[in-house]
Amino acid sequence: MKQPLLNVQNLKKYFPAGTDIFGRTTSYLKAVDDISFSIAKGETLGLVGESGCGKSTTGRTIIQLYKPTAGNILFNGKNIITHADKNLCRNMQMIFQDPYASLNPRMTVSDIIGEPLDIHKLTSGHERTERICELLELVGLNKKYSNRFPHEFSGGQRQRIGIARALAVNPSLIICDEPISALDVSIQAQIVNLLETLQQELGLTYLFIAHDLAMVKHISNRVAVMYLGKIVELAPANELYTNPQHPYTKALLSAIPIPDPAKTAMNQKTKLIGDVPSPINPPSGCRFYTRCAYAKPICADQEPLLSDIGAGHLAACHLTT
Repeated sequence: MKQPLLNVQNLKKYFPAGTDIFGRTTSYLKAVDDISFSIAKGETLGLVGESGCGKSTTGRTIIQLYKPTAGNILFNGKNIITHADKNLCRNMQMIFQDPYASLNPRMTVSDIIGEPLDIHKLTSGHERTERICELLELVGLNKKYSNRFPHEFSGGQRQRIGIARALAVNPSLIICDEPISALDVSIQAQIVNLLETLQQELGLTYLFIAHDLAMVKHISNRVAVMYLGKIVELAPANELYTNPQHPYTKALLSAIPIPDPAKTAMNQKTKLIGDVPSPINPPSGCRFYTRCAYAKPICADQEPLLSDIGAGHLAACHLTT
């Protein structure tokens, strides 16, 4: 089997959530709790789930913006947690959710895109200027914009600048942390089409984090579903959308709007009961059992493992075993 570009093994990220009178940590918020997955070169893995499930924390931990609590992150077979390598870090870049907050308002577009080039000492002088102009045109912006500031652009244009900055150092993997959620619907399609074009031209690999399930289906080869810090289902995109196995995945997919009143009336919504439990004190056993209409006694006692149920379709549910 071909070695994956990215291999995440038993990754955990806990944040201190409470202390005693001596300042010792007494509780942790388990944002990411023992997840494993891999991404092949040139593939797009979609990562979906409710707000607060740990999607963005997963991406930020992989790229080392957060230090992992436990687990391994293998990039091209090298563990980037135990063996820090500047070139490995250069090969992983991130596109952030808010295209305005992620750009320094006091820097020109030229300085923003050129900063990674300066940090990694890739180009200088005239070559640097040419590379910045090349990147602007690559993402669909006029090279004359290089001396403007972020506030002079629309949201979609700012996101294109963020994409150009990520591409500046020729990365292999780009983590897209909800790159379209802050944009208008018409602009979202343009950004997704741009990402697909860049992937084909440059051979990029994506971890695409998003809420929009319809858009995730469009861009992803495989999709992983997260709930309360755990991956509960992972499958090829078409397989997951046509044959979901986990009750949580079924509930998410039933909430996708259908632009046809007749089909909407026929579509049966799967309603979730109760509220999302606290990630500081998650339920025992299956973390979803407190909201699952099909829960059995075993669900409260034993945590289901993410198991292959056929054709590369993995699910963590006692109902599928």
